[in-house]
Amino acid sequence: MVDATTKILNYLQDGEQEILQDLKEFVKKESPSRDKALVDECGLYLQELFQKHLGVTPEIFEEKEVGNHLKFTIGDGEKQILIIGHFDTVWEKGRLNYRVEGNKAYGPGILDMKGGIVQAIWAVKAIQELGISMDKKIVFLCNSDEEIGSIHSRKYIEEEARKSEVVLVAEAAVAKTGALKTARKGVGIFKLKVWGRAAHSGNHHSDGISAVEELARQTIVLQELTDYEKGSTVNVGVVKGGTSSNVVPEYAEADIDLRISSLEEADRVSSLILGLKPILEGTTIEVTGEVNRPPMERTEQIGELFHTARTIASELGFELDEAAVGGGSDGNFTAALGIPTLDGLGCEGEGLHAENEHVLINTLSKRAALFANLLLRI
Repeated sequence: MVDATTKILNYLQDGEQEILQDLKEFVKKESPSRDKALVDECGLYLQELFQKHLGVTPEIFEEKEVGNHLKFTIGDGEKQILIIGHFDTVWEKGRLNYRVEGNKAYGPGILDMKGGIVQAIWAVKAIQELGISMDKKIVFLCNSDEEIGSIHSRKYIEEEARKSEVVLVAEAAVAKTGALKTARKGVGIFKLKVWGRAAHSGNHHSDGISAVEELARQTIVLQELTDYEKGSTVNVGVVKGGTSSNVVPEYAEADIDLRISSLEEADRVSSLILGLKPILEGTTIEVTGEVNRPPMERTEQIGELFHTARTIASELGFELDEAAVGGGSDGNFTAALGIPTLDGLGCEGEGLHAENEHVLINTLSKRAALFANLLLRI
């Protein structure tokens, strides 16, 4: 197996500039989540990559509001491994440009997570080109709406996960360390709406009931739900209210972000948020929302997957750690179903959702080699 490990690494190192070229063209196909035309154009290029390197065409899940999702199947073994990755990005067209500076390649979505998809394609390509036997079915599910909650694609992800023995997520590795992600917080999105009573702030201030004041008081209640020991954080991130400085505000609203480390905490804290009651007499409130990504909790099976990956990394000449992170991914859905899920198998780099988003070019081949050997050993 060590011989195969070395062959795969050498093959991918020889092809590193081709890997980078594929990634460059993929990144240049900009794909902001809410622009269906652009996302679908990017999806066409992704289909070209799969056809060129792996000789497969996709099953297409058509959508009206977002880009189409793509499912690629390689092999026909009884054991199925699911690889998930999204090709939509948070960046509006033209906001960032592809460029290379030394060992860093920059561009919209290059780290999150087009690089990981390209690495995974090349991982399978290396196995095929080297004639290494792999009696497994590999399914890639590439979705177009992860950055807006995977609202449309979640059902396809969960459907394929239930058929799979293992799920591998090609999201970016942990910044600076390159660690894999064996646990992720779940994510809840809520909205608080508040109604008071408008009045002239000079002549009839006492007749008014300030929706903004009620919102401010509720904000304190919400923020105090944060419990670092239990791994739960509540953030009131966007607030709006009022119409003019000389009018007691009749209406205000807030967007609330919840992060939780366990299903138990998800139930507890979301119940408290949804159960908020008015504080000021005469106000009315409404809270809507839910936990839209369950937490990815580290299980014994996930730990075994990580230890296999760490052994492979050692054979490839580098150390590999694991981490629990606060951001969510589509791996949250699969892990919550009880399917062993290993995340963070994509590129090394920094700048998720930031203007300095980049990958480290000299790590592309070794991360692809890690992915390939993991496919062979699980």
